[in-house]
Amino acid sequence: MDYQSVCLKDCMEIREIVSLHYFQYRSDFTFPGETHPFWEFVCVDAGEITAQAGEETYRLKKGDILFHAPNEFHSVKADGKSSPSIVVISFYCDSPSIWRFQKKCLRISDKEKSLLAKIITEGKGVFSGRMDQPYQKKLLFLEAESFGGQQLIRQYLSEFLIQLYRRYFSYPLPMEAEDYYVEKSSRQSESYNRLVEYLESHVYEKLSMERICRDNLMGRSYVQKIFREVGNTGVMALFSKMKIDTAKRMIREGQLNLTQIADKLEFSSIHYFSRQFKKECKMSPSEYSSSIRSLSEESGG
Repeated sequence: MDYQSVCLKDCMEIREIVSLHYFQYRSDFTFPGETHPFWEFVCVDAGEITAQAGEETYRLKKGDILFHAPNEFHSVKADGKSSPSIVVISFYCDSPSIWRFQKKCLRISDKEKSLLAKIITEGKGVFSGRMDQPYQKKLLFLEAESFGGQQLIRQYLSEFLIQLYRRYFSYPLPMEAEDYYVEKSSRQSESYNRLVEYLESHVYEKLSMERICRDNLMGRSYVQKIFREVGNTGVMALFSKMKIDTAKRMIREGQLNLTQIADKLEFSSIHYFSRQFKKECKMSPSEYSSSIRSLSEESGG
């Protein structure tokens, strides 16, 4: 029997990219708003912003991403306190599945954050000019661009959208039940985001599962379920990772020694802190402080 090929279809086909930006706004920055015939998302890498999407207003913190459908009015405003850093990417996509992201405020995972970083890295090797010009209307190619960079941008962006889709909308839905399941998914996402915000605000404290549930008026089984289904992680596992990520930032800032960092983050001892850090990062805190990795993470925000 002769071999026969099969055609592979795209479920997230990116035809064209319109903008690729990484901004660090001033604390008083305001973008008055616009509409355009293509998709756009804004993802907060640091700080907080207020974003408008149509008639809705969203408060976005680090790790939040908001999608704007074609021809939807949208605007951005800094919170007046911090200088937020955000990623903005706009693109054309005709795939029906992209509409599941309409008016969705989600949270990105570490894997998705890594994909965004790869898009930005490839963009620097493909497009000329600075990436922090909010009013740039057209991307210009470098005369000597990185080989394969354009293809990788499209590939990484497609993968980014697919990963988000799988985490939030992974189950095939019959058309007649779609409204119910989207509403259910939205409620779970809202609860998940509220719990993540709670964990972030208590990262310098010790937390137990009992206190998390009590403070948020939620049952233990429900909390565990939404973290498993929405975040694909455990509650305490995510809280531990938040502490280590905070420790990494504090190490890069260089204002406290390791013992002080362990105390500030409420680890029981410097030895326990070191064990948890090595478990998460595959290197000790002292090794991390002098590593290339710490420098790359610092430059990447």
